[in-house]
Amino acid sequence: MKRLLALSALVLTMVFSTSATAQKFPGLDKSPADIATQPSSYKISKKNIRVIYSRPQLKGRMINDLAPAGKVWRTGANEAAEITFYNDTNFGGKAVKAGTYSLFTIPGDKEWTVVLNKNLNQWGAYSYDKAGDVLRVTAKATKNSESLEAFSVTFTDTDMVMGWGTTLVSVPFSI
Repeated sequence: MKRLLALSALVLTMVFSTSATAQKFPGLDKSPADIATQPSSYKISKKNIRVIYSRPQLKGRMINDLAPAGKVWRTGANEAAEITFYNDTNFGGKAVKAGTYSLFTIPGDKEWTVVLNKNLNQWGAYSYDKAGDVLRVTAKATKNSESLEAFSVTFTDTDMVMGWGTTLVSVPFSI
C-alpha cells in the first residue's frame, strides 16, 4: 500500500511539474517578418543589400488606409523595416555608406519618398525623427496589372522594388 501511494505521488508530481514548466509560445504573427536580399539567389552568400521587414496584408482594405499618402510609413508592419548595405552604394541616385538604416517611405500617387534613417530598432513610425535621416530619394510609383495581397520587397539586378495591391515602387541602385 505504501509503495502504491509513493508511486502515485511520484506520477502526480511528474505530471504537474512538467505542465508547470512548459514553455508557452505566442501564436503566429498576422504580419510575418520576411527578408529580401540582392542578389536574391540563396546560392550566392555574398549579398550587397538586405531588407528585413514585416508583411502586412490588405484583407479588403485600401493601401491608403494602412499607409496614408503624404505621411511617414514604417514600410511594412510592426517594427520599422531595416535595410543593410554591405558596400557603399548609389541608392536612388544618391551615395549611401555601407551600414544598416531604418527604411521609411512617404507614399504618394505617382511617386514615393524613400527615407533612410540612422535610428534603428523603432516600433512603427511613432518615434520617427527627421533629424536622423541619412538620405531621401524620390521613387516612381506605377500600377501593376496583378494585385499583391501582402506587402512585398524584391530586387532586380538594378532596382529595389516594393509592391502592394497594384502599386509598384522602384528605387534604382548601383554598387
